[in-house]
Amino acid sequence: MNATPHSPHDRPEATGPDGGRPRIDPSVAHNARVWNHWLGGKDCYASDRAVGDHVASLFPSIVHVARADRGFLRRAVRHLAGEAGMRQFLDIGTGLPTSDNTHEVAQATAPDSRVVYVDNDPVVLVHAEALLASGPSGATDYIEADARDTGRILAEAARTLDFDRPVALMLLGVLNFIEDDGEVAALVRRLVDALAPGSHVALSHPIVHSGEGGNTEAMEYWNANATPPITGRSPEQVAALLEGLTVLPPGVVSCSQWRPDVGADGTPPAWVPQVGAVARKD
Repeated sequence: MNATPHSPHDRPEATGPDGGRPRIDPSVAHNARVWNHWLGGKDCYASDRAVGDHVASLFPSIVHVARADRGFLRRAVRHLAGEAGMRQFLDIGTGLPTSDNTHEVAQATAPDSRVVYVDNDPVVLVHAEALLASGPSGATDYIEADARDTGRILAEAARTLDFDRPVALMLLGVLNFIEDDGEVAALVRRLVDALAPGSHVALSHPIVHSGEGGNTEAMEYWNANATPPITGRSPEQVAALLEGLTVLPPGVVSCSQWRPDVGADGTPPAWVPQVGAVARKD
């Protein structure tokens, strides 16, 4: 596939007829829709499939990364709602609803779980009703906000969550869309500071993987042809975001290998260049 003649980031953001919420632009590939394509979903346009397929040609493991990240969400939430006893979840950077959304996994273990989703993607907003289908004993809410707007997120999430009690903060595949390392660290710290002792943080993040089959070229292509731009970080940089928290075993590892569901043949899952971790605030 040929690259587009100009970067989508050079385009003015399309807005609605009243100058309000941005319209969905089907001509520019968008992460939420491309990710949905990699997961086998249908909520995507031709531009998303084209860019997604070209990224996969440069970095064939990307489909495995997408599925491994989703598997990490399932296992992390099962642990949090089960062994860790979490009953409140704040999921920032939700993405398009698929199967096994956070509230579905949490409420399967603890039906009284309360979940607040946060995203500022107009594509996700269109599908937000699917994220609000809580069981009768629990509750869900959706906040339209940028991840950087932590004050607004915390204020609006307090309608559903009690921040005097432990909350599980989910930051899966979202911090990589913030380029500045200092801004990312400050964002995580503001959110963690608002959490009660006993709270947990679940985090996943792509790492830069060079060499044969690496993702560096794929990231460069993505940043020239899709939105929002992505930034990879090292495992050490990701681990630093959890400083001051108790990182649970097995630590900051490939998300496919965080407490994996091993197959019947005992074969461990393949490594993918996306790390995941769960940490506790003591």
